[in-house]
Amino acid sequence: MASDRVNWNGSDVITMRYEAPETMEAAVELLSSDEGARVLAGGTDLLVQLRAEMIEPSLVVDVKRIAAMREITKENDGIRVGAAVAGAELGEHEEFKATWPGVLEAFELIGSTQIQGRATMGGNLCNASPAADSVPAMIAAGATATILGPGGQRDVPVEDIAIGPGQTSLDKGELVTSFFFPKPAARTGDAYLRFIPRTEMDIAVVGAGICLTLDDSDICKAARVSLGAVAARALVVDEAADALIGTPVDEAALAKLAEAASAAAKPIDDKRGTKEFRIQVMGVMARRTAEIALARAKAN
Repeated sequence: MASDRVNWNGSDVITMRYEAPETMEAAVELLSSDEGARVLAGGTDLLVQLRAEMIEPSLVVDVKRIAAMREITKENDGIRVGAAVAGAELGEHEEFKATWPGVLEAFELIGSTQIQGRATMGGNLCNASPAADSVPAMIAAGATATILGPGGQRDVPVEDIAIGPGQTSLDKGELVTSFFFPKPAARTGDAYLRFIPRTEMDIAVVGAGICLTLDDSDICKAARVSLGAVAARALVVDEAADALIGTPVDEAALAKLAEAASAAAKPIDDKRGTKEFRIQVMGVMARRTAEIALARAKAN
């Protein structure tokens, strides 16, 4: 299907094809056929960019009709979430909610209730905004993205998808089809927090996703820390994780975590905050996030 779009200034008619394939293979074929193709998963970013004339795709491939990308399935060693599953759909999945509450909380921060009916993890990741909320939480959970393209299928850690603002590591014709969340070890807890200027429906000034696992003595034996909105893409901060591992996540460990998170932050100055402010707040958010993850780990 093709449609004409007139620029908002009334000039230049632009022809744009719209296709809604029903299989992943058909979507890959379409994406491979056109250099100007863009994927429409939820459209909550793409449609805004179209209206603002930030992008002018020659082809839009809507993946919402691909049933396999709308499924949430349990696998022996984890849960697989289709890349086109909407936030509202994931929020109704009781097992995912119980297993990865931090990831779900991060995903549900994206927009309003109405937006949640459309927004997808695949879109949030592949839009490649440094401030994407679901991404640090997915990274902390150790999620992997399954990618299908002309060369076949491959699995990639979520942290390796975005390479810069608006840029991904996907090759021509490739499509993120699903995310795999591994079954967490016993006594594992995850959490995500962000700071925003308003009380809701805003873009993160800083964001922190943390997952940690305790042993039977309440000592942290594993941790992953990911920071958002303070670099060109979400960061994996091993130094911050190391501050927790081998400790009871006490005051001293939390202080070291905060220091490591602030040290790793390399933000820009913009209208949402100065570099200095964001660096300081990053440490505070990391600490608070770890405290929530710790409480959940003890309860599991």
